[in-house]
Amino acid sequence: MNSQNGSKPLAVEARDLVVELGGVRVLESVSFGVKQGVLMGVVGPNGAGKSTLFNTIAGLVAPQHGQVLIHGHAPQRVRGPLAYVPQREQVNWRFPLTVWDVVLLGRCCKIGVVRRPGRADRELAIVCLEKVGLLDKRLALVSQLSGGQRQRVFVARALAQEADVLLLDEAFSGIDVGSQEGLVEVLRTLRDEGKTILTATHDLTNLARRFDEVLCINRHICACGPPSQVFTPAVLEELYGAHGMLYTNPSVEQGHGHHS
Repeated sequence: MNSQNGSKPLAVEARDLVVELGGVRVLESVSFGVKQGVLMGVVGPNGAGKSTLFNTIAGLVAPQHGQVLIHGHAPQRVRGPLAYVPQREQVNWRFPLTVWDVVLLGRCCKIGVVRRPGRADRELAIVCLEKVGLLDKRLALVSQLSGGQRQRVFVARALAQEADVLLLDEAFSGIDVGSQEGLVEVLRTLRDEGKTILTATHDLTNLARRFDEVLCINRHICACGPPSQVFTPAVLEELYGAHGMLYTNPSVEQGHGHHS
């Protein structure tokens, strides 16, 4: 675990967020902060507002109240340092793009205009693919890759945007445990380089091993902190109702939890 972030500044901060979609309040008084160089899991039931939270952090959804700050600034003013990897079902996998194409598209996102990639862009793309272990797959069609490999391609694209805050929505969904562990290793390496990574997940198993901190959300913040502290019986019940205790993970230390 990365324990060297005690004195580091906040990379992401939410202040009293209220978000309504279609007249329905999806997020209620959401406040939390994530320091630079932290790998955070965001957990909660279906409909808890995880994707809405990520869309709000990314500046794609405007809150009715409150604000998001990325390194102290509104998201619209810091397009470069933040990259969003959406859920897999939001991507058209039939589109005939190679791994190389997708990562170079990250450069177009970074500069904000469409132009032919230059030498520096191509060199950076190579570095990004090396970091996620996919340089040898650069000419393969994304549609032919495994689920875990696709996720790593989109992480490489985010890195090509030179993002230092990464939002991954359900990055582990639909991929096998081995691929999940490979992705976690990539994310840990990026964290150790100073990236701040928020990953929304349904999977409560292995949370204590995978993440430095966990944000528990069910339209409001139920708890936020180290996994060993936040998963108290009270928090699990607040997240998942009376069935919450079924989610209790024996690998997560119980007791002495902080419930916020």
